[in-house]
Amino acid sequence: MENFEINAQTRTDMGKGASRRLRRTGNTTAIIYGGGKKPIPLTVSHNELLKHLENEAFYSHILTVNIDNQPEKVVLKDLQRHPYKSVILHMDLQRVNENEKIHMKVPLHFMNEEECLGVKQGGGVIARQKSDLDIRCLPKDLPEFIEVDIAKIELNQIVHMSDLILPEGVELAVVTNKGDKHDLPVVSIHLARGDTADEDEVSEEQPEEKE
Repeated sequence: MENFEINAQTRTDMGKGASRRLRRTGNTTAIIYGGGKKPIPLTVSHNELLKHLENEAFYSHILTVNIDNQPEKVVLKDLQRHPYKSVILHMDLQRVNENEKIHMKVPLHFMNEEECLGVKQGGGVIARQKSDLDIRCLPKDLPEFIEVDIAKIELNQIVHMSDLILPEGVELAVVTNKGDKHDLPVVSIHLARGDTADEDEVSEEQPEEKE
């Protein structure tokens, strides 16, 4: 399992002008909050942060932030990105308590797509409706991702949130009962558009070529 560490310094120079000056020196702003302690504005290395963000696990992992060399356990709660540049404008970090459940978004990994019955036998295509899942768990139980095995999913079948097998200690953030409005679809198998048309009938409808 990856161990992610972020080096940070407390920030006293506040305001938009100060943030712009920080970015010109290769840094970006952040804040750490929660855990019954006061929020602390931070400065972090922009390049170090970008390197971490290349790893999907960084988004759903317990991180260590070293604030003036004092470590704290946190999770990433929000990123503010530049609308068109590869620039992180701000980062929100939330302190975690090992005895308190946290609410996180965790990516979904779709497994065995090449073995899917609805594709191999039914000629269908895979349509993913969700790419992540809102969960609650203790920090020690936080998974890097949730697996969705679609090997046995048949044509015209829909997998809903209530159908997912969650790791031990992990629960959906919203209580979901089979078929209710919160039980959103995750993935389905259906025919591609146009596949239901009869090719012979279509060809007969075409006008004959004149000699």
